[in-house]
Amino acid sequence: MSPLIPLGLTLAVLGLWLALRLVRETRARTAARAAFFDAVKPLFDGGETQLQPTGFPRMTGRRGGLSFDLQAIPDTLTFRKLPALWVLVSLPEPMPLGATLDLMARPSGNEPFTRFASLPQSLPTPPHLPREIAIRTDDAARVPLARLIADHADLFRDPRVKELVLSPRGLRIVILAEEADRGRYLIFREAEMGRTPLPPSRLEPLLDRLAVLRQDVLALKDHA
Repeated sequence: MSPLIPLGLTLAVLGLWLALRLVRETRARTAARAAFFDAVKPLFDGGETQLQPTGFPRMTGRRGGLSFDLQAIPDTLTFRKLPALWVLVSLPEPMPLGATLDLMARPSGNEPFTRFASLPQSLPTPPHLPREIAIRTDDAARVPLARLIADHADLFRDPRVKELVLSPRGLRIVILAEEADRGRYLIFREAEMGRTPLPPSRLEPLLDRLAVLRQDVLALKDHA
């Protein structure tokens, strides 16, 4: 019976080590997710951050006199090739638009961050946009001028840009911030994301683009 004692002790020590490692990893994951927008805070004049049930933050801040809203949305649905982390960059300001126009790259119909699939009308993709871009609206007769979309079509040259929304309630760009590590996901089904904060260099062009897009929308009203 005595040989069982060292084995029992070994198993107990191993169990304790695994438990401590799990605690450390959980704490590190929680801290990393909560700090996901920390690196971009200097881009704003003040701001507020509130943790969401996912552990990722939602941040609001002002830049150039405009109020922006940032959200990080994890998508771990199993039908995706890899789990993804989406970032929603919004300018929630009333716009002089009569309808919502939603441009989506490679829509699957199951994106967790959008109401694209619920918009009732589909529009043809104009030639200045990639064929992979689908367009939907809630009122085709009142969508913004085609010239406005043409002026910002280059946004989709970045393959990480997933969606552009223009609506009476504001403007939004959605990007793919990160995908789960393929090897660890396929072998261990581990979908850890958000360990590295969103870099300012990735966000700042999107903030500037939304500000320019806002000016272009307002100019349409002035020339109406």
